[in-house]
Amino acid sequence: MGISYSTAKWMAPASFLIDFAAQQYGMLSNPNMKTIHDRNLSFFSPQPFFIAGFFFPQQLFQLAWLYRLYKLDPKKPGERTELDQMVDFVPYYSVGNICIATWMVFWNAERLDISNIFVVINSLSQLYYVIAKLPAMNTNSTSSILTNIVSKTFAGIGVLDLLHNGSVAFAKDQPATTMVKALTGVGFGLASAASDWIFGGCLVYDLIALAVGQSALDSGWAKMLGAYAVGSAAIVAAKNLARPPYNGPGSGYSKTATDDIQDQV
Repeated sequence: MGISYSTAKWMAPASFLIDFAAQQYGMLSNPNMKTIHDRNLSFFSPQPFFIAGFFFPQQLFQLAWLYRLYKLDPKKPGERTELDQMVDFVPYYSVGNICIATWMVFWNAERLDISNIFVVINSLSQLYYVIAKLPAMNTNSTSSILTNIVSKTFAGIGVLDLLHNGSVAFAKDQPATTMVKALTGVGFGLASAASDWIFGGCLVYDLIALAVGQSALDSGWAKMLGAYAVGSAAIVAAKNLARPPYNGPGSGYSKTATDDIQDQV
């Protein structure tokens, strides 16, 4: 899915602006996105303000990442390596923004079955990039740090979107079954054990958002989700304290000659 530097530098900000415009439409239209949320509840409905609280700081990181993408010069060897990693993420980033924008249109039209298609495309695309394509974070590189934060937070909130939209589209007003509760615990537990601080933190946040959202619908399920959040946080902390994921042995990152030059500058 390789693209040129020039294409990446207009594609990424264009997709950001499209998504931003769609979010304004979602908040300002009548009915707005929260009204649709309140009319369509299920066992994976989160507290909606947690989603807004997530996206505001996440968009600030996106703006910093976009600025870095625009600023770096591929003609400079020391910057080209950093830019290559950022450009590799641009197609997935852009697909994600376009999917979220399109999701908003169908969500506000209360066509949750169609909106779910775009949630699935976005969430699976972001998870694929993080799992199969994203290099280990180099904490000496601002570009690597920003790419990891933006991609992993996209994927992390994508997990919540996948659960939320799927449940309200196909199981509206239904309680969580024993199977759903068991699979949620196992799924988040396994994902937490394979996560770094960033993606793992997003999983914990997802569970807290679900627990708060469910507190007014099913207190028993809400308490269980809260317990899952505590357990997930413990797993993420234990895993990453025992084996630091960035720049350490087994991280997959190895210092290059370019990094040595950058360290000396």
